[in-house]
Amino acid sequence: MIGRLFSLVIDCPDPSELAGFYEVMLSLPRVVDTTDYVVIQNTTGNETVTFQRVDDFRAPRWRHPDRPSQMHVDVMVDDLDLAEPKVLALGATLLEGSDKPIGYRVYADPVGHPFCLLTRESVMPGE
Repeated sequence: MIGRLFSLVIDCPDPSELAGFYEVMLSLPRVVDTTDYVVIQNTTGNETVTFQRVDDFRAPRWRHPDRPSQMHVDVMVDDLDLAEPKVLALGATLLEGSDKPIGYRVYADPVGHPFCLLTRESVMPGE
């Protein structure tokens, strides 16, 4: 092993606002809060997401060659139909073209970063 994952860092125009979205969706409390970055983290410190201010932020577009997403977050849920209205109420958007296949759905967070809600059967079929 060379190292361990410390944090997923997400660029955004307003770290506090975007952190609030993920704070609720992932149930991770805010542990650092500055104007330039916000950190949410579980109590053991092994699940950390950092939101970093980028003044000239340009939102990615799902499957768009001129503004690629470059990465996205997968969030495991027990039931897609129960989780979907909750993330939509937080400000997520179901991305156009998502056909809601069994096991996962693709969304954008409030500033346009794509993320998927997925269930265990989408990553471990037949279990």
